[in-house]
Amino acid sequence: HVQLVESGGGSVQAGESLRLSCAASGYTGSTYCLGWFRQAPGKEREGVADIDSDGDTYYSDSVKGRALISKDTAKNILHLTMTNLQPDDAAIYYCATGRYHSGSWYKPPFSQYDNWGQGTQVTVS
Repeated sequence: HVQLVESGGGSVQAGESLRLSCAASGYTGSTYCLGWFRQAPGKEREGVADIDSDGDTYYSDSVKGRALISKDTAKNILHLTMTNLQPDDAAIYYCATGRYHSGSWYKPPFSQYDNWGQGTQVTVS
């Protein structure tokens, strides 16, 4: 049974940075793609960043150049570092494990992602 626990969220000022973490247990890290998603109030969940089993990374246009997704395979921890945060970045951030990577990873229905964490809140003022 896969369990994902996000941490690192908080309240920041515009222009500041945050590093989110996702601790995973119950799976073999090398066999999955891993993703970060976010959902703001009244908006659809959207993909932020994804890393596949080869270590290739993918970013949504909204965060490209400001985000870095990385994984520590030995510790089964996924990170997301966001810089120059803006109010539009405020949301609940979720991590998820995926069975495969697809070109449409960043938009619903996210059918390839089958395990989700509870999320961590990011507020930007």
